[in-house]
Amino acid sequence: MKKFVYFFILFLLFIINNQAQEKKIKFDFLPSGLNFVPLKANIQEAKIGVLFFPDNKNLKVDMGNSTDLLKLNILTDNISFATGIEFMGYALSTNYKEYRLQIDALDGFFGGNITFKKKYTNNELNIRLRIIHNSAHLVDGHYDFIKKMWIGIDTSLHFTKNFYELTIAHQLNTGFGYFKYYGGFSHSFFVRPASIKRINYHAGFELDFKNLFGKFFAKDENIFLANHFGLSGFHEYVGSQQTMLGIKFGDWESKGITIYTSYYTGLNFFDAYYGERISKFGIGFYVDFP
Repeated sequence: MKKFVYFFILFLLFIINNQAQEKKIKFDFLPSGLNFVPLKANIQEAKIGVLFFPDNKNLKVDMGNSTDLLKLNILTDNISFATGIEFMGYALSTNYKEYRLQIDALDGFFGGNITFKKKYTNNELNIRLRIIHNSAHLVDGHYDFIKKMWIGIDTSLHFTKNFYELTIAHQLNTGFGYFKYYGGFSHSFFVRPASIKRINYHAGFELDFKNLFGKFFAKDENIFLANHFGLSGFHEYVGSQQTMLGIKFGDWESKGITIYTSYYTGLNFFDAYYGERISKFGIGFYVDFP
């Protein structure tokens, strides 16, 4: 996998150098927007928002953002490359009474990415290579302060993954909105515990209907359906997927507010409980501010 990453970077440098000699490129420091828009139904994407689970009144609280720091445009070919950083986390809140969130578990992610975009007449090709550190932690909400012990779990087991992830996506402008389908894989070069599968796979789609009911305060309104499927596991592979149905107020690839319903089934996405299988229905919102 490391050889692939090196080859990918050298390939980008070759294209940049070739185009620079012909003066066809433009550098953009701290560009607006994102060269690769985060996947809507992927749990492990940076966002700010809350997902409410009616069955037990727990919350998934998302905190984080992804931003591009440097962008390079090859003007004559509608090609762009960008590099950015991602810092994010999501927490399990098991109690939100008395104006206080009781946090039980937390997954943290930080790293960076290199992205590629090629625009055609009515479609575009997108590629993203991420390098991410992911670790999971139990927090004070899972601690019994009276008995002075952690509740019902072996705290000697720790979860950590350092991984590369490659995603290739093709997006079509259908006239009524957008249709994106994608696939990819990741390879973990460090895992703990050792039973974690080092190679994971993912695929999905997003279908957007633009301004189906007209604009909202002069901003676009997008009804969408999204699905993300992943194959990962501990000792053996297990399929996990999230399906989302919602509405975004604002441009599909820019700043906006998203309200949605979600159904998730598969391995618990809070990795402090890795190996546990769940099925969860949720209602949530999040804010895009690329």
